Amino acid sequence: MLINAEHLLQYQRCKRRPFLDTHGDRSQRDPINELLLKVQQDKIAHHLSVLTQFTYHQPDYPPRNWQAGAAATLELMQQGVEYIHKGVLLTTYSEEYTLLSRPDILMKQPGTSNFGDWMYVPVNIELGKRPKQEYQVVVAFHAQTLTMVQGVTPETAWLILRNKDQGYTVDLCRWIPQMQQILEEFTQVIESPQAPEIFISRQKCNLCHWYSHCYAIAHSQQHLSLLPGITPVRYNQLQAISVTTLESFANTSLSTLENLPGFEGRIAPKLVVQAQSALEKRPFILPDPLPTEYLTFTAPIELYFDIEAQPDLNLHYLLGVLVVDRQANTEQFYSFLAEKPADEKLIWQQFLDLVWQYPKAPIYHFCVYEFDTVKQMAKLYGTPNSSVNPVLNRFVDVYEQLTQSVALPVESYALKAIARWIGFEWRDQEASGAKCIYWYDQWLETGDRTLLEIIQRYNEDDCRATRRVKDWLVKFVQEAWMETEVATK
Repeated sequence: MLINAEHLLQYQRCKRRPFLDTHGDRSQRDPINELLLKVQQDKIAHHLSVLTQFTYHQPDYPPRNWQAGAAATLELMQQGVEYIHKGVLLTTYSEEYTLLSRPDILMKQPGTSNFGDWMYVPVNIELGKRPKQEYQVVVAFHAQTLTMVQGVTPETAWLILRNKDQGYTVDLCRWIPQMQQILEEFTQVIESPQAPEIFISRQKCNLCHWYSHCYAIAHSQQHLSLLPGITPVRYNQLQAISVTTLESFANTSLSTLENLPGFEGRIAPKLVVQAQSALEKRPFILPDPLPTEYLTFTAPIELYFDIEAQPDLNLHYLLGVLVVDRQANTEQFYSFLAEKPADEKLIWQQFLDLVWQYPKAPIYHFCVYEFDTVKQMAKLYGTPNSSVNPVLNRFVDVYEQLTQSVALPVESYALKAIARWIGFEWRDQEASGAKCIYWYDQWLETGDRTLLEIIQRYNEDDCRATRRVKDWLVKFVQEAWMETEVATK
């Protein structure tokens, strides 16, 4: 069996995925989605951009004929060419496994190797902005395989990351031993008769083609990883004390948890209430919630604000505001849209003009992103503090108030999960912030206005969902407070 760098990359993200890729029923895999397609397209574009800096040779061999590719690569290395792109390195790992390494670039360096007074070091191009462990382990894999081919271990290797002018040096003395341990663990997993246990981590799992398959199993088991706040570290701590079910966790005493790593302070009581909420399928007031004077209530006029952005362009292309006039019983949605990136400054001013028409109205948003973005845009366009600070002072983060006050029977405290639990639905069921990034790219490329219309509908629905969540929170907290007052009299 061939083991390549992608195997180790995916194993670090999820120990279960390589097992399923090797032994699973491929008909159960999810189809590729727009976001994953965009990531793949962005990665290709980034690679092509970086490669323009190099004058390289490329081995010539039939597709997927790795033996021929390795022979052609070896010939280029023996010739001492400066750069090799898409080189193929093969080496035996054991009787059962062969390592297949395909570093993005093999770069010639001074030194002594099987080839003469030169050697090669691997260079990998990654789309990420930080030198993550998983990237450095992959580079170490290339370096290890390269060592067996050229007869000498390079001291360092390189990562070229997105938005970085210089490469990042990878310390191979540190990372090769860690890579070897991960490689050994990987072979043990794929040789096992059973897949590793499920752990649903949305950020890592959402782009995986086994997500629906794994989620269905986790949901049927009421797996604790579906509980908001349960990280891998906390999950392992719960397993160590034989807390493995939602019911057992909901009934665990705080004294059992409070000294465990990851359960310090207010975390343990909050997570136990979260488990009780999930088990009983109803909301609970959290221990030590925000005092009622810090909670938001209704105002005569309220603004609900949501932003759509294209991170790759560092662009905030849609600023949506829902104006709710409770006295006049009216609602109006304003969609300030930059149809081209150069229009961002225009829609920023349009946004400011609108919110200043209602100088006392609270501006509700969900999570800190909108607050941070307004500060960023004010700085970018030189907006005076006198024009932006009074606006920021009116911002109210519905997410912060909710998560510090109540526990809900939801698997995520994302806006969609909460609003759908309340009963709100988006008009375009498959729309998401991530898909809007893809759709905006497609708009810039094709000029298809239906894509903008979908994005605008989604943005408006986000604003309306924020309103529904805020109204629900106000009503629930007020009713709970009244019940407490009655009970204490």
